[in-house]
Amino acid sequence: MITLQDCQQRDATDALRPLRDLFSVPPGLIYLDGNSLGVMPKSAAARAAQVVSQEWGQGLIRSWNTAGWFDLPQRLGNQIAPLIGAGQNEVVVTDTTSINLYKVLSAALSIAEEDNPNRRVLVSERSNFPTDLYIAEGLCAERGYTLKLVEPEEIAAALNSDVAILMLTHVNYRTGAMHDMAAVTQAAHAAGALVVWDLAHSAGAVPVDLNGAGADFSVGCGYKYLNGGPGAPAFVWVNPRHAERFWQPLSGWWGHAAPFAFTPDYQPAPGINRYLCGTQPIVSLSLLECGLDGFKAAEALGGMAALRAKSLALTDLFIALVEERCQGFGLGLATPRAHAQRGSQVCLTREHAAGGALGSGAFAIMQALIARGVIGDYRAGDGGVHKDVLRFGLTPLYIGFEEVWNAVEHLRQVLATAEWQKPEFNQKQSVT
Repeated sequence: MITLQDCQQRDATDALRPLRDLFSVPPGLIYLDGNSLGVMPKSAAARAAQVVSQEWGQGLIRSWNTAGWFDLPQRLGNQIAPLIGAGQNEVVVTDTTSINLYKVLSAALSIAEEDNPNRRVLVSERSNFPTDLYIAEGLCAERGYTLKLVEPEEIAAALNSDVAILMLTHVNYRTGAMHDMAAVTQAAHAAGALVVWDLAHSAGAVPVDLNGAGADFSVGCGYKYLNGGPGAPAFVWVNPRHAERFWQPLSGWWGHAAPFAFTPDYQPAPGINRYLCGTQPIVSLSLLECGLDGFKAAEALGGMAALRAKSLALTDLFIALVEERCQGFGLGLATPRAHAQRGSQVCLTREHAAGGALGSGAFAIMQALIARGVIGDYRAGDGGVHKDVLRFGLTPLYIGFEEVWNAVEHLRQVLATAEWQKPEFNQKQSVT
């Protein structure tokens, strides 16, 4: 039996525990939703005030040079690069994940059309994050491709001579299941296909090695595990072997070889810089830099390897406690047990609810937990193979073992007392 004291002892000996002091976690709150929105770094408020009051307020347009605004996308990209196995000057921070995916997917399709014009299929997971599927659907319709959606176990068989692109999210948002990036990339390349990886639920939570895997293109999110704030800019990486083969489709002035030459014709910047587009959101970029500073601090404590070890320990503990303390309430585990197949979240399903009138009850259970100060989130199923899920993101930068014990105890109480059946927990709002 795992006791609260066991968890407190693990916190007391946790070498990464000091990192929590870099973040503003509201007192009494157990925040297990860093896979949707990371918490605020303590330095962010002062940094925002500095950018607004001093750099904008006093420096005005001079700050593009004097405050280093102009090269922020590249500077931040170089901070992210070690977290994702990219080289220096191979990553830029800009725009949103959806926009960056549109850019790299367009470039990948152009390369495929030049190298293998008879391949007209783009393969992805049926449970991939919806925005990725929507972007792919639009591009496929525009360029005459077929979008083929498969289950994870069907990916290998789907890689035939018709496939031009394989587009996957490294860690699945619904289940926390993680692909073997190197093996999948190798299989896709052996079949003659390019691979686009979305790292939205990976970057900052699990070690990633894009160059080691020989990946082709990648995008990722700045506001989840990187703690850049709501709507923080995303990042984009392109393997250097592809970077200069094509323009990306949003050929704006910031991706021009000489933006301030103001030539009437577009001349793409070399390398990854051509994946920039318009004028950059400086306040948001500056706040993302605060989030990335947490990983600088983590370097002295073992870096991503240490963060990954703690992530696995936290998710192992969560799973063990749920199975020990929440038996008999219809909970199932959607997240893989194998470490090599797990991201930094635990997703639970609910097989049934008393009487069936409230469906699985997963939504209401999560609302009851949130009311108690345990913040996770809910994702709806499709009525078929993909069930409703309760998602709990365990961010090793700021989550401790005692919090995991307390979160599961709250879950047990919500289930044991049927608290989730109260009407106020069954009213859906716009954001779930």
